[in-house]
Amino acid sequence: MKLNGIGASPGIAIGNALVVEHSEIVIEKIEEVNVDVELKKLSDAVNVSKEELTKVKEKVARELGEEEAEIFGAHLLVLEDPEFIGEAENKIKNEAINAEYALNDVKEMFVTIFESMDNDYMRERAADIKDVTNRVLRHILGIKVVDLSSLDEEVILVAHDLTPSDTATMDKSKVFGFLTNIGGRTSHTAIMARTLEIAAVVGLNDATEKIEDGDFIIFDGDKGEVLINPEQKIIEEYTEKKKLFEEDKKALELLKGKPSVTIDGKHVELAGNIGTPNDVEGLIKNDAEGVGLYRTEFLYMDSDEFPNEEVQYEAYKAVLEGMNGKPIVIRTLDIGGDKKLSYFEMEEEMNPFLGYRAIRLCLDKTDIFKTQLRALFRSSVHGKLRIMFPMISSLEELLSAKEVCEEVKSELKSEGIAYSNDVEIGMMIEIPSAAIISDVLAKHVDFFSIGTNDLIQYTCAVDRMNQKISNLYNQFNPAVLRLINMVIKNAHKEGKWVGMCGESAGDQKMIPILLGFGLDEFSMSPISILRARRLINSVKESDMKILAEKVLSMSTAKEIEKYMNEFINNR
Repeated sequence: MKLNGIGASPGIAIGNALVVEHSEIVIEKIEEVNVDVELKKLSDAVNVSKEELTKVKEKVARELGEEEAEIFGAHLLVLEDPEFIGEAENKIKNEAINAEYALNDVKEMFVTIFESMDNDYMRERAADIKDVTNRVLRHILGIKVVDLSSLDEEVILVAHDLTPSDTATMDKSKVFGFLTNIGGRTSHTAIMARTLEIAAVVGLNDATEKIEDGDFIIFDGDKGEVLINPEQKIIEEYTEKKKLFEEDKKALELLKGKPSVTIDGKHVELAGNIGTPNDVEGLIKNDAEGVGLYRTEFLYMDSDEFPNEEVQYEAYKAVLEGMNGKPIVIRTLDIGGDKKLSYFEMEEEMNPFLGYRAIRLCLDKTDIFKTQLRALFRSSVHGKLRIMFPMISSLEELLSAKEVCEEVKSELKSEGIAYSNDVEIGMMIEIPSAAIISDVLAKHVDFFSIGTNDLIQYTCAVDRMNQKISNLYNQFNPAVLRLINMVIKNAHKEGKWVGMCGESAGDQKMIPILLGFGLDEFSMSPISILRARRLINSVKESDMKILAEKVLSMSTAKEIEKYMNEFINNR
């Protein structure tokens, strides 16, 4: 039998299935209970759960790093949230009902709220609430929690979904891969699989129904294909593929320390995208030549209040020092749309992605903006800093943002606080209006960085979170490619360099086109860097220019993608 899902983490996995089915929690409503007894049951279960989560968080921090451990910090915050546990306590007191029913009722309410939100990130937070609440419910009911920390044999885990607790506590040395019914490339399971470098396929819909314990499984984490109990010939074929994949990983290691340069001498910069200072380790491991995008919003989203100047300064300093003099592009605060802050109330908007967000918010709340810019300029003495503004749509916005920078520098100078005079100032090109006037904007910046994720969305008028129209969200759309080419040409006319920090920068089928357009810097997920370097090392810039011209002459995304598939497969 063959199943098809979403390739979430590369690799070939071969082994026996272990179907993880969390015991169903059956909850009945009991009325006229002893309120004090039920409150104690809830309190005891919450306290035990906190102890467990604290241990899990410490274990993950040691083995995977602080960023991966933060998800369990979020679980602990749920258990300490007066609006959550307090609501359950109030239900017990006011309705005289049993603890498990009260807690489950509150869980369902919160999950419904999160799952109804119109973006993947917030919907996936519903999984966190389910995970932490079910842990407490099992303790109240005395249900044994599935233990993945002491597996007897090597397995491929098959589940409806793998919870954060599952992936954190499992014995990684015994797990060859993950298969789940639900999830996408941004789901927790997919992110953890890539972090752990474990092959994974998600979004299989009914894998837990079609796969049984002990079934022999083979799957390709790139293509999303899963084979159940294949014949010997197929097993031998995939065993060879797995061997080649492992050899390929070792071959990529040899590219560390090598330049990212084409056969005919065109050098480009291969950088990485990060969200926290802890991600620097992954960049160093994969030999990144810099940071092309440091998403500072996570510093704000992981806090209970706006981070002060000192907190921000330490974070930026850590990245600049950690990268040891390599260039670091730090994007100023980009919240709004699908990124909200619990402590900052934003009005509901009809079209939040087109609304009060990013640079628009910063230019309105200049106190918040100035705090960040002060921290950034102060940190500039510790490395090669480049500051980038998000969501610029006009020259007026760009000049206003630069004006605030000058005010901050003037204030720091008057206070006798040191900062570097070599900080490059740039902006993201992610709005079509900015791309169209990039010839004008290029005169006022040191660099552009193209954010393809939003540029595609805005150019094609496609909500990238909407599955019904996902076929229209396509990086090969001729309009998108023409805008990218125009931006690069306009910048180069003014002697300015251009980078790209969207997902397209690390795509093997896009890299040749972007080389042909003359892109100077590619910023991507750290695990994509060495593969990108190998591709760049194997082609001539002159040939890629011819390829890019041919692509620009094509009329449809389908035609372009087919052409690029053939190009990559025939190499």
